[in-house]
Amino acid sequence: MSEAPDPEVVELATRIFDLARQGRTEELVAYVDAGVPADLTNDRGDSLVMLAAYHGHADAVRALLTRGADADRVNDRGQTPLAGAAFKGETEVTKALLEAGADPAAGTPSAVDTARMFARTDLLELFGVE
Repeated sequence: MSEAPDPEVVELATRIFDLARQGRTEELVAYVDAGVPADLTNDRGDSLVMLAAYHGHADAVRALLTRGADADRVNDRGQTPLAGAAFKGETEVTKALLEAGADPAAGTPSAVDTARMFARTDLLELFGVE
């Protein structure tokens, strides 16, 4: 039988995930620099990078990646941050993830499949596919 999570820890984690969603880079990386894992995930497997990428915060994505976050970490649905950025049409986030080595073919659906699905030809060009 497992213990219930500490409410203070849950509150702190919620605050950190919100910082990623809001793109509050300085505050977010202060927590990471203080010891919060750069690959912290929520109850759906969404990493801080996934949340920042999906919400269009390229600076937060770059900051997390330089602190060791995994650019290709999939969530519980098999989605990658790059696929999330492609879904939202976030060109700057896409560039940041590609610069960090994100794989456009990773995940289900992949970023390539997502870009094709939504006719995001500009992103397909960045991925080097037609």
